[in-house]
Amino acid sequence: MTALKRLLTSAAFAAAALPAFAADPDLVVFDWAGWENEALMATYTAKHGQMPTYAFFADDDEAFQKLSSGFKADVAHPCSAMVPKYREAGLIEPWDTSRIPEFANIEARMLESSVFKDEAGVWYLPTDYAYTAIAYNTADVPEADVATLAVFHDPKYAGRISLPDNTDDIWALALLATGVSDWTNISDAQFDAAAAWMRTAHANVRVYWSDPSELAQLMATGEVQVAWSWNDAIAIMRSEGFNVGFQRRAAEGASTWFCGLINLKDAPGSEDKLYDFVNAFLDQGSSRVLLSDFGYAHSNTAGMASISSEELVAADVDPVDTTLLTQTPLDNAMRDRMVEEFEKIKAGF
Repeated sequence: MTALKRLLTSAAFAAAALPAFAADPDLVVFDWAGWENEALMATYTAKHGQMPTYAFFADDDEAFQKLSSGFKADVAHPCSAMVPKYREAGLIEPWDTSRIPEFANIEARMLESSVFKDEAGVWYLPTDYAYTAIAYNTADVPEADVATLAVFHDPKYAGRISLPDNTDDIWALALLATGVSDWTNISDAQFDAAAAWMRTAHANVRVYWSDPSELAQLMATGEVQVAWSWNDAIAIMRSEGFNVGFQRRAAEGASTWFCGLINLKDAPGSEDKLYDFVNAFLDQGSSRVLLSDFGYAHSNTAGMASISSEELVAADVDPVDTTLLTQTPLDNAMRDRMVEEFEKIKAGF
């Protein structure tokens, strides 16, 4: 099965029901569609003979709403900006890092925030990271057009643009486009300027994409020419031979983010299998799986050391010499304000 077909199938599963991919009943993983990857779980399946049970979400806000409304799982895979909400809601508990042999190899910069690690313990295990930048059809879109984020306002691409239906990524785009690369202390004037930029971009949007497979399909059919995208949509399209570029060096910059695992409180499953899952995800052998199957880099520095710089460049996850907005944890009140404003903009207000 090709990468595109695999993710399209996963998306269909995700829309159908929860849990979406039933296997080991002793462990429920709440994850993004497409992450039920057997190669990533090699040590888990070798030990238990089957995959965990997977349930899926389309974005971080949906995941938080379901979990805070009582949906039960053992572990979830949010991105870092959401961790404050989980902590404030009392939905998670610290990890026992003595049961995680590769914990010492997690890239140190990813654990610097006291939201992730404090005197009470380690609340978040970073696992994967990449970028959000401009995806474009290289056959039809000149490279000069994507040299700036102003391409999303360009009337030439009206109705041929797709933006993420994702609060963190859409605000990262709008803030960068209006000259802000640090979102930890946004003024009212900066917030209003970014919202105004989004409203103008909204007029050009054909569709807000919800998962990489959807975006890959939109670009493959020619409906969309330019998008604000993650690496995995790029990896899917390239695996299908589609002419796609990934511009991470626009004049205003790009965004970088990382996601990871949270230990859900009052989880119904096996704690032993929970740590087997974590250890499979963080295993050094998973570094190459993340790169080849998702286009992402791994938080495990030892695993990443086995991957050549040429391979990282080919996957567009090598370090980039441009302005970067890093999607660090946000103040909950600010993030709620961002969610509310984005919903208004999508509704045409």
